[in-house]
Amino acid sequence: MFCYFLTFLLLGCGGKTSEKKATEESVTEEETATVTSDSKKKILFFGDSLTAGYGLELGEAYPSIIQQKIDSLGLDYQVINAGLSGETTASGKNRLEWVLEDNISIVIIELGANDGLRGVPLKETESNLKSMVDMVQEKLPNSEIILAGMKIPPNMGPEYTATFEGIFPELAEEENVYLIPFLLENVGGIPELNQSDGIHPTVEGQKIVAQNVWDILGPIL
Repeated sequence: MFCYFLTFLLLGCGGKTSEKKATEESVTEEETATVTSDSKKKILFFGDSLTAGYGLELGEAYPSIIQQKIDSLGLDYQVINAGLSGETTASGKNRLEWVLEDNISIVIIELGANDGLRGVPLKETESNLKSMVDMVQEKLPNSEIILAGMKIPPNMGPEYTATFEGIFPELAEEENVYLIPFLLENVGGIPELNQSDGIHPTVEGQKIVAQNVWDILGPIL
């Protein structure tokens, strides 16, 4: 079933005074809103098309579903969706520094599937993921990191497939970061939960992915 999933793999004097006062009040409100927004702790979702919500409206991608969950619970966090379709661990490593902000409290790294589908050497994928984790730890030492586990079909052979899957839990343990065992658990390989390409989750599939993420993220929040 999982093989099936990946194989088809943002107005008088008095009048002027009133106008001035209204303008000042408006500016004050804007400034207050900005401060309130900027004061929120941020959660960065950094990944590929699975995070970007390929084929769907942005509000239907799992990071947006997570934001809805956070808002419903009255938690003071703002989600940032930094997903980019086609991203590999190599391109992600080069892009990550540009999206890291000082007030980011949690970083979810969801990359690697495109490496596996392209047969990128496993040591390269592992090294790139480790570099990203190290980059976050260095720039945001007080942040929490969650690594999203991924699986691929056996097209590259059983040894490559098994070793690829093992990269994520091993790196999570080595770097002492949180792990989502498999981002697409109960979604990958199920036709009715994926779009016609067999790769990207539907709206319903994204809801399940969001729950897979929330199982790890929720207790941290």
